[in-house]
Amino acid sequence: MPETRPTPKSQISRIPAYQPGSSGDGATRKVWKLSSNEAPFGPSPKALEAYAVAASQLELYPEGSAAALREAIGKTNGLDPMRIVCGSGSDELLSLLTRLYVGAGDETLMSERGFLMYRVHTLACGGSPVLVPEVGMNVEIDAVLSRITDKTRIVFLANPNNPTGTHISKAEMSRLAESMPSNVLLVIDAAYAEYASADDYEAGIELVEAHENVVMTRTFSKVHGLASLRIGWMYAPSHVVDAVNRIRGPFNMSGPAIAAGVAAIRDQDHVARQVRYNAEWRARLGTELRKMGLGVTEGQANFVLIDFPKGDPSRSADAADAYLREQGFVLRPVKAYNLPNSLRMTIGPDEANEGVLAALKSWLEG
Repeated sequence: MPETRPTPKSQISRIPAYQPGSSGDGATRKVWKLSSNEAPFGPSPKALEAYAVAASQLELYPEGSAAALREAIGKTNGLDPMRIVCGSGSDELLSLLTRLYVGAGDETLMSERGFLMYRVHTLACGGSPVLVPEVGMNVEIDAVLSRITDKTRIVFLANPNNPTGTHISKAEMSRLAESMPSNVLLVIDAAYAEYASADDYEAGIELVEAHENVVMTRTFSKVHGLASLRIGWMYAPSHVVDAVNRIRGPFNMSGPAIAAGVAAIRDQDHVARQVRYNAEWRARLGTELRKMGLGVTEGQANFVLIDFPKGDPSRSADAADAYLREQGFVLRPVKAYNLPNSLRMTIGPDEANEGVLAALKSWLEG
């Protein structure tokens, strides 16, 4: 029978809706949201000031290419602004890249615990996401290379990864870029790059400079504390930039977001403060949680992944999550990443971090 109403493309029904971190809506007491990896100090005061000034001109369209923001990003990172594209969060840029290079019958590769939106974007374009098994919490480059076929169009790798926080070394990322076919795009999602302190880490800038098929994406949602404004950027070869600019919206960023982004990236003192605080608490949380007998993957981001004992329902991740929510602490269950006995904890303000440690200690001893 003919359809009686418009229907979406058949692959859309295969896409599970993305579930963001809970905020504890409906609670009647103080709730600490530690589920979305937001910055504990918020944005730079200079960014807030710039946003307020720009908000007085909401009747005006923004400059269409976000030139001022691209210039500020380029100056801060030593990059050519003409090879930078800004978007409504790095999510928009990831979506645009997938639309450009993936169609029906094509494949994309990603680690089994890579960001769920890689799968969503692929399926929306009619492609098939191929998950590369991890060893422990790490993706191995040989495993990625072994799964590249003639159908592969994009390899998505978050580095550091979310929700594990683990990273791929500069040497291994370079080996991947050198070994994979030149007609396959390597997209390095470096949303947490500012927090990475490992000596062998590199965000991806050098690989973009050296290869015609490597793109790096970044965000202002994490270390810059501007998640609500949805600001992302990518650094890419000129031919990729040209292609993305042909299909992105003409005013895909708001004027206040551009202004706040410029001020935020110029305030490197604020960035450094966030990074120092994060490093101190990341190490402390790892130490204290291990003392309680819990497993911890500290990683290189602004969160820790906490593993709970297996085989004891009373001490499971679900049980811990329920108890913590009763105490006003909202962490992120990660069952969707095949980590049913883990919770991801954003590194929050001192009071929140101390509170989680005290609550877990009490729960485990109870």
